[in-house]
Amino acid sequence: MGNISAHSAPNPPMDVPLSPPIIPPKDESKGSLSKGSNNNGIQNPGTMEDLHKQCTDVFPMVFEGGKFLLNKALSNHFQVSHTVNFSTVQPPGYRFGATYLGDQVSPTEVYPILVGDIDPSGNLNANIIHQLSPNIRTKFVAQIDGGKWQATQLTTDYKGRTSTSSLTLGNIDVLNGTGLAVAHYLQQVTAKVALGSELAYQYGPQIPGGQIALHSIAARYSGSNFTATGTLGGAGLHLCYHQKCSENLQIATELETSLRMQESVATSGFQVEIPKANCTFRGKIDSNGTVGAVMEKKLTPLPFCLTLSAMHNHPKNKFKLGVGFSIG
Repeated sequence: MGNISAHSAPNPPMDVPLSPPIIPPKDESKGSLSKGSNNNGIQNPGTMEDLHKQCTDVFPMVFEGGKFLLNKALSNHFQVSHTVNFSTVQPPGYRFGATYLGDQVSPTEVYPILVGDIDPSGNLNANIIHQLSPNIRTKFVAQIDGGKWQATQLTTDYKGRTSTSSLTLGNIDVLNGTGLAVAHYLQQVTAKVALGSELAYQYGPQIPGGQIALHSIAARYSGSNFTATGTLGGAGLHLCYHQKCSENLQIATELETSLRMQESVATSGFQVEIPKANCTFRGKIDSNGTVGAVMEKKLTPLPFCLTLSAMHNHPKNKFKLGVGFSIG
């Protein structure tokens, strides 16, 4: 792994499919425990990992080349997918995916969740999410490439009535003496304000001095139709603002500053939903002169979805175009 990042827990690089094979658990910022609310309107704040999620979800996930995805539900609990990629950025090829959904524990959540995909060479990505109790949830992520474990991550979340504590262990290697540990704590102070802290520790021979620790603080303010979040620590500054302008329009702005690199990047984006056209459009522009957009069109009544992606880097004069089609 590279140097530590204090903004979020480490995530192994995963090949993101055109359309996720499952609907993930509901937004953690809402809290998964309805009984966690009290008379003052204070409820569970979710996890630190999802602190900026409401903002970043507005931005489009641009891609290059062609993608074809076929989803097939074999039962209420099991589903398989077939994905074919054509791209000059990453090696083209085929991937087989499988998803298992366990028992429903709430109107929007099921556990356990097992998601994985593999290519003909045996390269595997796997995710396991399970709720051990109403307050404890674990997540295991692994990536195997060329028969070797390239990345592993184990996260445990404990959700109290008004707070969430998390511990993440990444790429722990006892033989080589390397690893990463990240601890999170997020507390809902009032109905609108949440405060949190993060401590990240990484050790290994590739780290100057053999080890490094970084601390950061976080805050979130939630209004009636907007949310402002921020993280400040040794790695830098991360600010986000999200506003829901109407039922079909959302806007977001993000500022990321790296103290080590001495640079900042600002990004603004929007998401527009056109229900009558079964169409969703996302766009963004950043301070580096890069413009990106993604359009998703559902071809009802058939279970088809057409995705068009485009990105243009004006300073480098580079243009990328992507076309995707999914069934199921």
